[in-house]
Amino acid sequence: MAALQNDRLLRALLRQPVDRTPIWIMRQAGRYLPEYRATRERAGSFMDLCRNPELACEVTLQPLERFELDAAILFSDILTVPDAMGLGLYFEAGEGPRFERPVRTARDVDALPVPDPEDELGYVMDAVRTIRRALAGRVPLLGFSGSPWTLATYMVEGGSSKEFAHSKGLLYGQPAVLHALLDKLARAVTAYLNAQVAAGAQALMIFDTWGGTLTPAAYGEFSLRYMRQVVEGLTREHEGRPVPVILFTKGGGQWLERQADTGCDALGLDWTLDIGDARARVGERVALQGNMDPGVLYGSAQAIRNEVTRILADFGPYPGHVFNLGHGIHQHIDPENVRVLVDAVHELSAPYHSPGG
Repeated sequence: MAALQNDRLLRALLRQPVDRTPIWIMRQAGRYLPEYRATRERAGSFMDLCRNPELACEVTLQPLERFELDAAILFSDILTVPDAMGLGLYFEAGEGPRFERPVRTARDVDALPVPDPEDELGYVMDAVRTIRRALAGRVPLLGFSGSPWTLATYMVEGGSSKEFAHSKGLLYGQPAVLHALLDKLARAVTAYLNAQVAAGAQALMIFDTWGGTLTPAAYGEFSLRYMRQVVEGLTREHEGRPVPVILFTKGGGQWLERQADTGCDALGLDWTLDIGDARARVGERVALQGNMDPGVLYGSAQAIRNEVTRILADFGPYPGHVFNLGHGIHQHIDPENVRVLVDAVHELSAPYHSPGG
């Protein structure tokens, strides 16, 4: 593999000195870019795009051609793992992802296979290898997965949900069934992420999109416990350097200290937290990623620069900050505003770092 020319992201995730605060953007390869929309149309559907390693590579690289980002993130979807378990993933217009065969009983859970990442999910590993070659060391490549709890909600509900009626019905009515499902998912996610590392991913992120819907007690038992299980099973060094791991629970800022105890290297923050307060709470235990409100990108260039200035000042002159949005970029954002954001982070963060990193 080519030598890494820009390792700001990896160094920041390990709380090492950098010359500028690195930035990447959740969903940076996505619908706000016209070139992405054109590639997706050529692919035929979203999942056809995910399953085509060459096209997945193409859209992964598109934002890097426009913006001076410090990382690429694998173009894929969190539902690839449940799909590989044979649940019949499909996309309903206007409703998002759906599963033909939801998982709601002990028998359903027992019947689920743990997918072989190089077999049923081989197209993802082929995409990782293709992207890593195409990057040629330009920036690091992030791999990712959904958390066991988040994946379970889609599998049990049969798709997206606002009330999580079936998931919480299992949680409070048949917790043993839910634990069996989460354990199987934790094993599948661990194998999936380790296969991404073997294929070339240089850092990993676990998206716990729906962890914030739980009570504090349920979060610990049904979400955090299984993310810890995943983290403990991950490959943490490859190609002679550490492989940092980021955990992100949307709506989970009240539990940062507990998240930091998992052994991860960094925590993602949504925009409901003050990043300076978060840093004070976790101290030197983990790096922090975040946490600008994506809605700021609907504003003026000066408004964007002002918010970058505020977030950088809140974090302060400490190692371990990766600038990002507090969630995925919105579909209707003007790409030129993303350029303003990326350039502002690099320019305005320099005074917080010693010369030469």
